[in-house]
Amino acid sequence: MKLADNLSLAWRTVRANKLRTGITVAIIAFGIMALVGIITAIQAMNNSLRDSFSTMGANAFSIRFRERRMMMGGGDRADVTQSKVGSQRRVKKSSTGQIITYQQAKQFKEGYEFPSDVSIGINGPRSQVVTYENKKTNPTVSLNGGDDNYLKLNGYEIAFGRNFNRNEIESGQDICIIGKDVATKLFGSRSDRALDKVIRVGANKYRVIGVTKEKGASAFLQADNVIFATYTNVKQRYANKNQSYQLAVMVDDINRLQPAIGEAEGYFRNVRGLTTTEDNNFYIDKSDSIAETFIKLLGTISAAAGAIGFITLIGAAIGLMNIMLVAVTERTKEVGLIKALGGKRNSIRAQFLFESTLISLMGAIIGILLGVIIGNLVGSLMDTAFFIPWGIIGVGILICSAVGLIAGIYPAMKASKLDPIVALRYE
Repeated sequence: MKLADNLSLAWRTVRANKLRTGITVAIIAFGIMALVGIITAIQAMNNSLRDSFSTMGANAFSIRFRERRMMMGGGDRADVTQSKVGSQRRVKKSSTGQIITYQQAKQFKEGYEFPSDVSIGINGPRSQVVTYENKKTNPTVSLNGGDDNYLKLNGYEIAFGRNFNRNEIESGQDICIIGKDVATKLFGSRSDRALDKVIRVGANKYRVIGVTKEKGASAFLQADNVIFATYTNVKQRYANKNQSYQLAVMVDDINRLQPAIGEAEGYFRNVRGLTTTEDNNFYIDKSDSIAETFIKLLGTISAAAGAIGFITLIGAAIGLMNIMLVAVTERTKEVGLIKALGGKRNSIRAQFLFESTLISLMGAIIGILLGVIIGNLVGSLMDTAFFIPWGIIGVGILICSAVGLIAGIYPAMKASKLDPIVALRYE
């Protein structure tokens, strides 16, 4: 039999057994759908995160009072360091719980002499409702405090209005710069109309002096749904003795980043009053490390998705093999007739292998389509761009082809070895 004849016969057999084929295709499609769907959503989030953090630049770093810990779910974990003394293991509480105070942040900015831009920032209240006349936002707006360098070092640009000046920062006036989403919600498409208007953030009134350009959202960040006040104003309005300040530094040349980090570490140790024998009680992060931390977490989820899909495909392969064995039994007489008419073992093996591979590839195509659709639907809920994971699609097709071949080998070998006389007499 020719190759085209084998393919045609395999396709007719697949179509003739709709229920059996449909169940097997559904099993394979479910495994591929889970794999492609989860990875599509995760890769869309990865791209969104990289786009969001790329505006901060690779030539910047921040100083925080404790290590950044990203945890899935709730619960806290104490910071500890471990060391060995002889044969005894000692657990020592970390000193990184000491916040960066206003005085320390200001001393660093004024005394850090490396050529760079330095910013002081502080987190204000989250989940705020912002109102103007009869319009208001959802309770999802964040208020951040900063100085004249804060917007630049966090990747924002002024679209309308101006930045804070030194007098406003020192006096802590009730002025603010609003993000694009807030401006659109309160003032429509004419964001420039927000200038000099008085808005209410929670219970406090602020005069708008600027509107930022659109920065865009990611799966984890709503970068335009924010309001910026001066850090002195946030300190006065929302005083919290446990609130820590953040420092950010940007150099003009990425090749000077490491020297800048080294000098910042040495100077801030002096600001914190650390002796030469004491470890740092603060952390320095490059601007892209936050995105990388998120992406590592998403990579763990990707691995779990791969494991789920792999297990499902193993089950699908076992099911496909069983179905093909049943097909061999049902078509024993047919196989005997083919062999009696001169059909060769290779042709019979090819026919059964083509059948199992066709069923597997049908499941792959349906699963890939559903996976891409579902993955992008999940991504759209978190404002990520449409994404097609061509790499994982190719891998999925290869895996399903391999599943079809492996599941069909034993049944095909069994069919090709049937004795034609015995097969013709089979009932």
